Amino acid sequence: MFAFPNPKTKNPKERRIQRTLEVIPGILTWFTIIGMFAFSFFLPDWVAYFIITFDIYWILRTIFIAHYSIDGYKKLRDGKKIDWWERCQNISNPKNYIELISARILKMEESLRDRSVMARRDAKILKGELKRQKKYLQEVKEVEKISSEVLDWREIVHVIMLPTAGEPAGVIEPSIAAIKEANFPNEQIIILLATEEREDEAHRTQKVDYLKNKFAGVFREFIVTTHRVRDDEMKAKGANATFAARELVKYLRAQNIDFRRVIFSNFDCDSVAHKEYFAALTYQYIIDPKRLQRSYQPLPMYHNNLWDTNAFVRVIVTGSSFWHIFQSTRLDGMVTFSSHSEPFDTLYNVDFWPVNMISEDSIIYWKCFTYYNGDYRVKPIYLPISLDAVLADTYWKTIVNQYKQKRRWAYGIENFPVIMRAIGPNKKIGFRQKFKTAFEMLEGHHSWATSSLILAILGWLPLILGGDEFNQQVIAKNLPIYTRYLMTLAMIGLAVSMSLSFLLLPPRPAKYSRWRNIYMLLQWMLVPIIAPLLGSLPAIDSQTRILLGKYFGEFWVTPKKSVEKQK
Repeated sequence: MFAFPNPKTKNPKERRIQRTLEVIPGILTWFTIIGMFAFSFFLPDWVAYFIITFDIYWILRTIFIAHYSIDGYKKLRDGKKIDWWERCQNISNPKNYIELISARILKMEESLRDRSVMARRDAKILKGELKRQKKYLQEVKEVEKISSEVLDWREIVHVIMLPTAGEPAGVIEPSIAAIKEANFPNEQIIILLATEEREDEAHRTQKVDYLKNKFAGVFREFIVTTHRVRDDEMKAKGANATFAARELVKYLRAQNIDFRRVIFSNFDCDSVAHKEYFAALTYQYIIDPKRLQRSYQPLPMYHNNLWDTNAFVRVIVTGSSFWHIFQSTRLDGMVTFSSHSEPFDTLYNVDFWPVNMISEDSIIYWKCFTYYNGDYRVKPIYLPISLDAVLADTYWKTIVNQYKQKRRWAYGIENFPVIMRAIGPNKKIGFRQKFKTAFEMLEGHHSWATSSLILAILGWLPLILGGDEFNQQVIAKNLPIYTRYLMTLAMIGLAVSMSLSFLLLPPRPAKYSRWRNIYMLLQWMLVPIIAPLLGSLPAIDSQTRILLGKYFGEFWVTPKKSVEKQK
């Protein structure tokens, strides 16, 4: 039986290790914050050189992220052009598919040779498609070499779980409607609506009845579970998800369905999947011999109500989308986030999600990573999945709720001690991989908590606290000049973000005039304010709570409103 460390362990030795690991992120962050002031007072010249070095590092980091964000955007753009359903239907017989694609390529080449009847723009589009088809032909030839291991798409069953803890039916309905309209047979799809007993019974019953009646007869099955929090559980999404998945086990066994043929998607209840997502997911699953050692991650975009929320939230969620686009290009460093998919057989073998942790979306990746001794990774699906941005009744309440959501995301650092306890004793995972995991988690959360503060205030602290002797030095006089020039160069990243934000922007609702586009541009002027307030502070808050042992007692559910109710 696979065992994963319990974050709430009662074993004294395990508890000491857990607690020691828990305080590391908070100590590093507060050492940095206090050190900014202390070193600026006692060693201002050292801090001045550090500032210049950090600014150069930040420029290089910004260029690196911008480059791969553009690369990720191109893959997303190309992913939306692919007919994944066609690929699903044909890849089971790669030999015949090679002939079909070769004939298609030949026809395109013949069309390009006769340019007299083709506009330049059409020829350019055709050249792009020809290039993609030639590249894909090579992929199919590789698949042909392992054709005996390719599954038949007709054997695959999709289960889409939608956990809900109070969200109205109007928030959930678009998610199920998008699944219904997906370019994949509904008779191979099961909806698993995971409700909570603690939700008002009348509200829960009304919601469930409405959704079941609305989609009656559409899918293979519409299963509803109602989770009751046990004494050893937290009021958290992971506990609800695990309960629902265990109930699903009973159904699948009764129906004699092979777990290895089931792909389980854990979606936020407001997730609106791209129409080709399940076809693309199926395709990637059936061609991969190591399919049970993969998670599958679409690219989260907070587009459902992006035009409706305020500028502070738009900047935050747009930045989050860019980060996930960038992460999708790092195949060895990507982890699951928000809505994602896994083989149900693997989920069953690791005993699903922890029931006593706040963060559930990435910890499931680490459970699977541990189970397969490090031979497990996330495979990006270059298609968007649209989610709700934070939106409340008032401007200020929306900002407060966004802070709380970011704080919950930052609370994901609670995974660090559990992951280290899981992989540390595992001799089948190499030291290099363990070190890389620890470093990337600590560096990522430390940077989240401190970088915007360093950029915002550290450049001025030596001048304010360094004293007259330091201020007479050449480095002190040149420090503002160097910092200004270097930060101007760092604006490259902001320019890329602004450009991509408009390329990714969903169509403007008719209720808004074109002036709304101007607001979408001007909102980026708020970055110097938003980054510390809604970036660093929530991360510092979460790390400090864990440092002091003031843990969150339950999962904070972001209040969500259906767009229809805002009109």
